[in-house]
Amino acid sequence: MEKSSMENLGRMSVADFKNRPKFPLTLVLDNVRSGLNVGSIFRTADAFALERILLCGITAQPPHREILKTALGSTDSVDWAYFSDAKEAVAGLKSQGYKVFAIEQTTEKIWLQDFLPAEGQSYAFVLGNEVEGVDSEVLMLCDGVLEIPQFGTKHSLNVAVAAGIVVWEVVRGLGGRG
Repeated sequence: MEKSSMENLGRMSVADFKNRPKFPLTLVLDNVRSGLNVGSIFRTADAFALERILLCGITAQPPHREILKTALGSTDSVDWAYFSDAKEAVAGLKSQGYKVFAIEQTTEKIWLQDFLPAEGQSYAFVLGNEVEGVDSEVLMLCDGVLEIPQFGTKHSLNVAVAAGIVVWEVVRGLGGRG
């Protein structure tokens, strides 16, 4: 066994990536305060060929130096837009037929492993601030809440880690092919 070389990995160009089919998934970042987390989420969106990221409120926007440090060029490949308020972003997605789910801990939720994405349906997942989570007003606009099971003492995950877990589980549920 040996590690794959860059040539063997078959990496595509940014232009080819822009033209390839994408998973019908959009991530909404609601007041994510760390540019490093935002950059990591861009890399996840690139790795899984997501449609786009919507950056809302205080969430940093490219070309922020912290984003660029962890995004490693994925801000060029992943489409993104900025909204001053996540409520506006969520309302727009819903008007386009997206099912919108917050990633949060609430009394009413669907455990992530029990979520069954429907083929042909577009989804958006709202990820919140590292301390406060998803804003309560934004939460009320969502079609539901997905919760990642946790078994330790902390009852929280880094927002970029949570994004990766959710995206992988949903892409896997869609058959893992873009």
